[in-house]
Amino acid sequence: MIERAHAANVESMLSQIRKYQTQIGTQADTASAIASGPQQPRVEKTGFGDAVKNAIASVNETQLNARATAEAYERGAEIPLAEVVLGMQKASLAFEATLQVRNKILKAYEDILNMPV
Repeated sequence: MIERAHAANVESMLSQIRKYQTQIGTQADTASAIASGPQQPRVEKTGFGDAVKNAIASVNETQLNARATAEAYERGAEIPLAEVVLGMQKASLAFEATLQVRNKILKAYEDILNMPV
């Protein structure tokens, strides 16, 4: 008997919470529509994964540019040796920085996994 009353009370509270959530969601949608106005386009939110992909793509582009510069120099193009070396150093530094960030992220992940609950 007590369990039925408790279950009914829980169901009543859940229905109230759902009702409040829908009211808040409707009010928030209306408020954001009024605040943003119809002329403003929606801005896409980027996440951590997108930031990592963009960073890796940037490092890859730096490496490809350094390789292309070095190959052009080897073919005899009018490229100063300093520019070739500088490009290779930039690519190396970008790769090392990416590697260090990866190591820090993995270490943080391992620390989180080993945390006592």
